[in-house]
Amino acid sequence: MRLIIATGNEDKVREIDEILEGTGFEAISMEQAGFDPDIVEDGTTFEENALKKAMAVHELSGEYVMADDSGLCIDALDGAPGIYSARFCGEDSTYEEKFKKIFEMLADVPEEQRTAQFVCAIAVVRPDGASFTVRGECRGVLHEKPMGENGFGYDPIFYVPEFGMTTAQMEPEVKNSISHRGRALRAMVEKLTV
Repeated sequence: MRLIIATGNEDKVREIDEILEGTGFEAISMEQAGFDPDIVEDGTTFEENALKKAMAVHELSGEYVMADDSGLCIDALDGAPGIYSARFCGEDSTYEEKFKKIFEMLADVPEEQRTAQFVCAIAVVRPDGASFTVRGECRGVLHEKPMGENGFGYDPIFYVPEFGMTTAQMEPEVKNSISHRGRALRAMVEKLTV
């Protein structure tokens, strides 16, 4: 059974598909499914934005649709960039530009207080229109020097002390076992397969 993922990010679809292995669901992007709605993410929480995206694609497809909204919440910046993580520093800014801006904003914050968490909210809309949301979080510390080639987005600066590395340095299985998205996806799979 296919689960349409309301995203254009193929890295994310691949990561989700790995976690769905053995569930009977196959993740495909909304583009692969033939949908490309213009979705305005104007919610005030990760959950609201995820549900808006899932509903928009469900209205077109009538199938199982999953959407997530995730971001980096930095404690010393009152949770910023939060729901604006992807658009932080402007819609077309690179992650290098985002990293630079974050560390400029954290210039007066001691390294040990640069704590943060990745947050992921997932919304699923079933073919009958019923929906649910789940949330996953992963705590870490920001590392000024980007490290690692795996992962994407903020992974190269998100250091997890228990593992002694950034999430971009982790093998996919390790990252999926502790990541915000991995935790939210496992919670989603439990509800999806009931």
